[in-house]
Amino acid sequence: MPPPVVVVGDVATDVVAVLSGEPAPGSDRPARIVSRGGGAGANVAAHLARLGTPVVLAGCIGDDAAGAGLTAELAAAGVELAVRTVPGAATGTIVSLVEPDGQRSMLADRGANLALRPADVPTPAPGGHLHLSGYTLLDPGPRDAGLAALRAAAVAGCTVSVDPASTGPLRGYGVDRWLTDTAAATLVLPNADEARLLTGCADVTEAARALAARHPVAVVTLGAEGALWAAGDELVHRPARPATVVDTTGAGDAFAAGLLAAWLTGPHRSPAEALDAGLACAAEVVRRPGAR
Repeated sequence: MPPPVVVVGDVATDVVAVLSGEPAPGSDRPARIVSRGGGAGANVAAHLARLGTPVVLAGCIGDDAAGAGLTAELAAAGVELAVRTVPGAATGTIVSLVEPDGQRSMLADRGANLALRPADVPTPAPGGHLHLSGYTLLDPGPRDAGLAALRAAAVAGCTVSVDPASTGPLRGYGVDRWLTDTAAATLVLPNADEARLLTGCADVTEAARALAARHPVAVVTLGAEGALWAAGDELVHRPARPATVVDTTGAGDAFAAGLLAAWLTGPHRSPAEALDAGLACAAEVVRRPGAR
């Protein structure tokens, strides 16, 4: 059996408000509100476990009922936990406001996730894989842990995947700084807007090619248009799976897990098969509120 994938990233509660009706500033607006397990790192780990890929999650929770509930859920899903409880801190909470078309905006209180430190990240097994959620690098608190994870993976000869996370924090962090930090990544997983920001290319295909010039593989998600795989001179596009979109929260995390599960456990699989596996996982998630 291959060594477990090491996932480094946030653990959080998602409070998802699926809005209905027209915007009503200063008044009331109907919504369906649910609480679900979330956090980009935890989402990827949970989906990998569901797909049968051994996985260990490194992260932090607060010493509260929310953190205990989230870790119990993840353990029951088959995720091996390297999650530290931070005394006096609250577990992260994300409020996701979902419009009737499925698009969402997020309000993030990362809480204990900001206390992640290098000692919290297990040393990856030689020849294994590290998946790093970009949020880990985008704040001064957990940044050292993210950089330490990248260095340890390089020493161990691991493959590495990195998700850039979100354009707003990424822009604030600095594109050049990000590209330097993640230069050794085997696989980068931006969405279309993140790919454009990272490369300065308006055309998403050119952005994918530019990222593939820096990394062995670049996979760019395109929302309803599917996803692109770029590696060297190879460019593969696959369409999205048909789905009635309720909430896009966590779709990128689900895609990453589906693609990684296929790519890591089936080296004989083609890029098209890996993309299809990621898109199938994403299509399951968008049909309902919450990231998993």
